[in-house]
Amino acid sequence: MSHVPLTDLAARLSSVHTALVVIDMQNDFCAPGGWTQTVVKKDTTACAAVAPAIARLVAIARAAAVPVVWVRADYSNDRVVEPMLARTLRLGAPECCVPGTWGADWFGGLVPLAGEPIVTKHCYSGFGGTDLEIQLRRRGIRTLIFSGVQTHVCVESTLRDAHTRGYYCVLAEDAVASHTPPAHEQTIAAVRFLFGDVASVEAIVTALAPGAA
Repeated sequence: MSHVPLTDLAARLSSVHTALVVIDMQNDFCAPGGWTQTVVKKDTTACAAVAPAIARLVAIARAAAVPVVWVRADYSNDRVVEPMLARTLRLGAPECCVPGTWGADWFGGLVPLAGEPIVTKHCYSGFGGTDLEIQLRRRGIRTLIFSGVQTHVCVESTLRDAHTRGYYCVLAEDAVASHTPPAHEQTIAAVRFLFGDVASVEAIVTALAPGAA
């Protein structure tokens, strides 16, 4: 079904056709002692710091009847795509976000409610080998708000795939983070230039629930 293009941010962020996507807010990526800190040797402070902003978006989305879609990683060696496995084996690294472990658990009090879709991925994009698009089409979604980590890896990979599939993409600038600040900034610049909108949490809240900002 064709639509009239949505030429301004307010129209794109209508609660009628918008979903919030929360990507990889898991201990292995965000918490001290997780995989990113202990294996990749990267500082996860920025990733942990966006949890309150994401919690605010989640609360507003729920109040506005905007679907919240949770995307999580399962990078077990027997599930990841082959190039990721080859890299893991080359580095001699342990598995990441293995189901049932602390590392795979949600971080910072961010927990899906019963009935909210949870998409488990085995590569960087939330669309790769998952039912994410089916979940979105079923709900008539046209616009996706992106939050989570890492900005330049899984957030960007999922956002680019969403753009290719015809979704409007809104990157919540202060609700995404990376362990590598320059790469984070490059993704923000790329999205702003070509792939969608970059907006603050407050601007998104204002669009979804005008009285809540």
